[in-house]
Amino acid sequence: MWDKMLTYIIENHRGKAIGLVLGLIAGILVINYGFWKALFIVMCIIGGFLIGKAVDEQVDFDDWLKRFRGR
Repeated sequence: MWDKMLTYIIENHRGKAIGLVLGLIAGILVINYGFWKALFIVMCIIGGFLIGKAVDEQVDFDDWLKRFRGR
């Protein structure tokens, strides 16, 4: 029963489900650590995601740094 309901939610309401989970995680972080520490944790997660994405896509970091610096 739970697997069918979970499959339905993921297939038909993916954005809402992801938003709900992210909101829950953000709320728990803010309650446990405070706003600024939670914001720092979220920024580290985003940075790690972007670095991992670049590694998966085999991005040349030298070119990326040159574009980041505006050269």
